[in-house]
Amino acid sequence: METALVTYPNLPDLNPDDHLLRDALRALGAGVHAVSWDDPAVGWTSFDAVVLRSCWDYHLRFAEFGRWLDRLEADGARLWNPPGVVRWNYDKTYLRDLAGDGVLLPGTEWLAPGDTADLPGLLSARGWEQAVVKPQVSASAYETWLTDRHRSATDQPRLARLLETGGVLVQEFVPEVMTAGELSLIYIAGEFSHAVRKRAGAEEFRVQERFGGWAEPATAGTAALEAGRRALARVPGPWLYARVDGVERDGGERFLVMELEVFEPQLFLEFSPLAARRLAEAIIDRS
Repeated sequence: METALVTYPNLPDLNPDDHLLRDALRALGAGVHAVSWDDPAVGWTSFDAVVLRSCWDYHLRFAEFGRWLDRLEADGARLWNPPGVVRWNYDKTYLRDLAGDGVLLPGTEWLAPGDTADLPGLLSARGWEQAVVKPQVSASAYETWLTDRHRSATDQPRLARLLETGGVLVQEFVPEVMTAGELSLIYIAGEFSHAVRKRAGAEEFRVQERFGGWAEPATAGTAALEAGRRALARVPGPWLYARVDGVERDGGERFLVMELEVFEPQLFLEFSPLAARRLAEAIIDRS
């Protein structure tokens, strides 16, 4: 069996998390190849499984990436997660589907491309002291920033620039992300696998490592697991892996979902001794 772990040009040898998956696949007798999604020389149908892992420039090359997905689907490549699931997930409007099924989200305003939104007026009308602004298509906190009532007028041109090229979400800031951290629930082959808590660095709200954040093992409570179950029930097709990110409130009694990622999320395999093996077995079973 030959497996492609799909990455992007800036990460030709995958990320450290996926080295564990590569080793687990090889231990099961599979051939493993780290392949950049934009490499024109690759014959994708030659692989028994094509697994999206770190295509972390897709939001900067959105149209090109979409054409690549179309090509793989037309050729019948065995892509995980499948193209239809990926298309649903790489635009954050999928969050509307989750909210429609009873999943709790932060308060959100959806701004369409070209809207002339009044940022100070929006915060005032919603009664928000702080808000997070992010593009509808974004990865790794790209162009994601915090505003508040005092500086929202100064931030207005920045919002206008984002709206020139795409839709934007303005969400009420959840302060617990800077104290309790962000909880990530990792799922493999339809089952909950493990949880991690992502912490923000000093004077930051973004939990990504490049902003000074870090992760640690965590235990998921009942509210978080129920929110994860509800969110995953909305995924429009089969999936191999998933990650639900959110923030616990009221001592864990409520869980606000920030993201559901079924497209190339980091899976924090190092925090669960058996996770890499389970994922490798699931890839082989679906090939």
